[in-house]
Amino acid sequence: MRYSTGFKARMVQRMLGPDPISANKLADEAGVCQSTLSRWSREASDEVNKRGNGVQRSSDSNESRPIRPEDLPAAEKLRLLREAGELSEEDLGAFLRRHGLHKAQLEEWNQMALQALQKPKRARSSQSPEVRRIRELERELNRKDRALAEVTALLALKKKLEALWGEEDEGTASRKER
Repeated sequence: MRYSTGFKARMVQRMLGPDPISANKLADEAGVCQSTLSRWSREASDEVNKRGNGVQRSSDSNESRPIRPEDLPAAEKLRLLREAGELSEEDLGAFLRRHGLHKAQLEEWNQMALQALQKPKRARSSQSPEVRRIRELERELNRKDRALAEVTALLALKKKLEALWGEEDEGTASRKER
């Protein structure tokens, strides 16, 4: 079924205007398929994006396509966050629609910005079990190496003392025999 341009514009205005209505609700009211309404809304948003910011020109063709929010550079995300932070709750909805964003995306970007500004923590719990086991074994090996070096030094000292004082004196020999 073909719809007039005026009818399409009124439907898009109802979905994107000051008191927006969902495509599902409007489909029930107007008797138009929800997917058709969503397509009209998307096309209208594309037209707005072509006229304003958020348009990416492809180098190999003359077509332009809107940049997806996840493809925006970090500086642009930060700018959008600052702008959105200055808006009232009513203006925020229009801002989000104009830029093709969702409130959840702004919250996610805000969390990412806060995490980037925090001091990095040493996360021992995030280490893999293999790394923890290797470190534990290295500590144990170092402890045993030190103990072995101590025993070796004591044996060398004992041999030097025996060489200096003689093999055994008579008092020690009689004690050992008992």
